[in-house]
Amino acid sequence: MPPGASRDPRVPRVLVAGEALVDIVEDVVHPGGSPLNVAIGVQRLGLEATLHAAFGADPYGVAIAGHLEDSGVRVTPGTVADRPTPIARARIGADGAASYEFAIAWDPAPLEVAAGEFDAVHTGSIGAALEPGATAIEGLLARMRPDTIVSFDPNVRPALQGENAAAVERVERFVALADIVKASDEDIAWLYPDATPARILVRWLALGPALVVVTRGADGADALAASGTVHVSAQTGPVADTIGAGDSFMAGLLAGLGDRGLLEAARRDELRAIEPARLECVVAFAARCAAITVSRPGADPPTREEVEA
Repeated sequence: MPPGASRDPRVPRVLVAGEALVDIVEDVVHPGGSPLNVAIGVQRLGLEATLHAAFGADPYGVAIAGHLEDSGVRVTPGTVADRPTPIARARIGADGAASYEFAIAWDPAPLEVAAGEFDAVHTGSIGAALEPGATAIEGLLARMRPDTIVSFDPNVRPALQGENAAAVERVERFVALADIVKASDEDIAWLYPDATPARILVRWLALGPALVVVTRGADGADALAASGTVHVSAQTGPVADTIGAGDSFMAGLLAGLGDRGLLEAARRDELRAIEPARLECVVAFAARCAAITVSRPGADPPTREEVEA
């Protein structure tokens, strides 16, 4: 927003808390990290995004800062500091899916947020799994929840999750803090190897969220709320790779709910009571965002204009 300009109070303000890093794919550097991708995604879809992360002022960090600035995403004080910028080396398989090796430390600066400063807060991935930052982010969400909608995407990174039982316990604490939870079927398979996604959606909804969603790649997505389950088919099209697809879906989910005025703590009960037809429209919008992202290389979420076209 230009200096001195007044903001539109109808535009949801979203704080995204979690890692920002560089993906190195076949020696090409791409700014990334699931929370960074979500922040870029919601900003491109017309929301106001602020990222709370931890990266350096080295050349990789400068690339990340420029990427955020190009999309209009703000960063919190302390996000950029004298530290190495985290790195993820990605390998792309024959099916376009990526696997990762990480060089990352996650110890973000403390953040004080005034009541009502943001309408929603999102976290997930390494930011909600790797200590000491994961505990700090869990505390931040607990402090913000009374007057802020909370969303969570575990986005499991097996190399960094630690022992399974401890990871499940940690994930379920975040689920219990959240109003909106999105996970992939691969996340659920790693966390709960003996359970179906449908069973875990029911389990997670019982922990307190208003809405839980599982993405299933080519099999589409299922969403569960108090009103029941809806299924949205995947959109077919070209696949360059799957980097950032889930993050674009998450951003689309938040934007779709924001379009309906449901990213407001005062309307938490309305979010909890969302009817199937309305929920299906939101999930379909998120699926369109993901389909556009997989059609081009790297984590490159679409703009509002691209989705509506």
